Amino acid sequence: MPPVAAPHVVLVGLPGSGKTSVGRTLATRLDRPFLDFDEEIERRERHPVSRIFADRGERYFRALEWRLTEEMRAAGGGMVLAPGGGWITVPRVVELLRPPAAVIYLAVQPATALERMGPHRGLRPLLSSPAPLVALSRLREDRGALYEAAADLVVDTEQLDLQGVTEQIANWISLFGGTSIMPGGYQDR
Repeated sequence: MPPVAAPHVVLVGLPGSGKTSVGRTLATRLDRPFLDFDEEIERRERHPVSRIFADRGERYFRALEWRLTEEMRAAGGGMVLAPGGGWITVPRVVELLRPPAAVIYLAVQPATALERMGPHRGLRPLLSSPAPLVALSRLREDRGALYEAAADLVVDTEQLDLQGVTEQIANWISLFGGTSIMPGGYQDR
């Protein structure tokens, strides 16, 4: 019988929470493949996310995320996944990967997330307004409960650097095998 792949580790959180940076570092640490959903969708569509939103709309983009999530379910596991910040808003999308995938919420304050994005925040379609902090705060208000409800682990990234966040997640995975421990999850705040 072939070995069973480790479950996917899915990083969720606001834009600027560190999903891509943490995902790449964690994948290297765990010796797993990494997939950033936005980058993969941009590659397939041959357009940046902002252009997809402008030309086809958010609904079309969320359908692309859904299809990619279905592909990840069919792949069976073993990857570190970083879907976009709004992925969590797609009805039933988390259930596509669960069980056994583990969902890790990278919690961050909107002002910190905005600072981390720097000049690249304009590339994010939902933050291209003249008041990006207000927009990001609204996103946190709208999505925060969804992130919390889905999370097996919540990592407060405010006081941790990239290595600290990665270490915390890797330690949790070594304890729980990276498998969903829902309901209830574990919070490290």
